[in-house]
Amino acid sequence: MTTPAVLSLQNITKTFYPGTANQNQVLKGLNLEVQQGDFITIIGGNGAGKSTMLNSISGNFLIDQGSIKIEGKEITKLKEEQRAGMIGRVFQDPLMGTAPRMTVSENLSIAYRRGKRRTLRKGSSLKEREFFKEILSKLGLGLENRLDSEMGLLSGGQRQAIALLMATMKKPELLLLDEHTAALDPKTAKIVLDLTNKRISEEHLTALMITHNMQDALNYGNRLIMLDQGKVVVDVKGEEKNNLTVATVLNLFQVSTEESALSDEMILG
Repeated sequence: MTTPAVLSLQNITKTFYPGTANQNQVLKGLNLEVQQGDFITIIGGNGAGKSTMLNSISGNFLIDQGSIKIEGKEITKLKEEQRAGMIGRVFQDPLMGTAPRMTVSENLSIAYRRGKRRTLRKGSSLKEREFFKEILSKLGLGLENRLDSEMGLLSGGQRQAIALLMATMKKPELLLLDEHTAALDPKTAKIVLDLTNKRISEEHLTALMITHNMQDALNYGNRLIMLDQGKVVVDVKGEEKNNLTVATVLNLFQVSTEESALSDEMILG
């Protein structure tokens, strides 16, 4: 029996402001099959549909046409909260996905209890705190000593590291990383990317990562896809991906689209 893809997108379309002067069709028959253990980096020019694709998967809005399945289960019409148990997500803004006025421990408790029966108990038990200290210590950022610090008082890199931990604590079927290092300085971004790679590898996660940095797209993951005008125009993996350079990716893009819409930031980054 064939194991279903972790994620299957079939003929996805999405138009914003239909029937108005601002009508904008962002996804135009997008198709993608994601297999167990894939770590896919996603690149493309502005307006290519990268974030819209991730928002469609997470249920941020419903698509116009097409089918979205996770491990063979149709989720196309499920609301965002109904998909939350299957999908983990880390956003570009270090404060999204966490509660800045709550402590590190309280934020981790929310993630730890996701999917469990809710109670009136606030805060973390002693057993939970010991567990949080253990997993935070593995990040190597000294956060195991900051359990009672408010999230909003941490640096951007520290918040993203914790957001990553929260998104993966319950091992989602799919992890979505939406330019989660774009707001960080290069040194901190490298730390968070390495932590991301380690977390995905150790937990055997399946992940999609949008990046604005082409070199990062080449350095991380086993598969690279490029979006243009709402469709996947390049899809390379394994040894073929390992042999790519920025120059060959640019050539692939130009051959596939007959234009060059990749930003200087992506090329030079």
